[in-house]
Amino acid sequence: MAATAPTITLRRPDDWHLHFRDGNMMKAVVGETARHFARAIVMPNLVPPVVRGADAAAYAERIRAALPEGARFTPLMTLYLTEETDPADVRAAAEAGIITAVKLYPAGATTNSASGVRDFKKVRPVLEVMEQIGLPLCIHGEVTDKDVDIFDREAVFIDRTLDPLRREMPGLRVIMEHITTRDAVDYVRAAERNLGATITVQHLIINRNHILAGGIRPHYYCLPVAKREEHRVAVRGAAVSGDARFFFGSDSAPHLDHAKESACGCAGCFSATNAVSAVTEVFDQDGALDKLEAFLSLNGPAYYRLPANEERITLEKGEPVAYPAKIPTPEGELTVFDPGFPLHWRVVG
Repeated sequence: MAATAPTITLRRPDDWHLHFRDGNMMKAVVGETARHFARAIVMPNLVPPVVRGADAAAYAERIRAALPEGARFTPLMTLYLTEETDPADVRAAAEAGIITAVKLYPAGATTNSASGVRDFKKVRPVLEVMEQIGLPLCIHGEVTDKDVDIFDREAVFIDRTLDPLRREMPGLRVIMEHITTRDAVDYVRAAERNLGATITVQHLIINRNHILAGGIRPHYYCLPVAKREEHRVAVRGAAVSGDARFFFGSDSAPHLDHAKESACGCAGCFSATNAVSAVTEVFDQDGALDKLEAFLSLNGPAYYRLPANEERITLEKGEPVAYPAKIPTPEGELTVFDPGFPLHWRVVG
């Protein structure tokens, strides 16, 4: 009699950091997330960016209209913080349930971040409202100074910007997004309250050698860029620890292949298609499957003060899953993140 395949059942996961883009790209990728995830924090760095409550409401409608028939998925919308953001609009959008968070991009830090913040004093009134109403601030935590090495920009941001901000506004609820360094892990662990962090698929799996050793591999290039192996190990250790301050945010970021494979390639890894399998494989490799549900399904909702999903999914371990290498769009293909090892866990129910 054949042995029964190992299975895991957990609450349906959420993705606490995600890019859908817009138009044909959004229509091509939204189903990849909705297949396995119940909710996602949707990034606002469109062109033009999502800066007002009305923009977020309209974008949410476009996402819902693009969902495959029968999909059970809720987009959780964010506003793009600019130096002209109206505090009253932020308050109204939050109180109306239109937005779940506000996103802070230091100007020039990543894709479509030119409208981001240069002078933090100019956004203080918005942050004060957010502190009052408990609205989370999602932060791309890197400085953009040209004199700071790209591999040091997260650590410098913590010392130069984030820690002073949190000392001045201890009630502000902050999420350090897509952390990549031991510095960030240690900083989050030292926080007594009001600080969480998301961790991506790629930063669990790759270090900077995957991008640069033996040739440039543009589909591993993302921002924040992957760091040394010691940092990847620290980030992975945080994810599998069960610590409630760390939770999953894929930062799945679709770019067409011709935009990635160019003289000035775009930053971002598209992982929505195989994210659940890849994360489960990582936790299995580290003997931490008992912590998987916390990372994928429980810690994020708890930090955002939302209920965990009642619906369950089941994963089964078996022969490697054959995920597509490319996703077609009307403008061309985009490449699915390749973890570099077989994925044996598939969602079966």
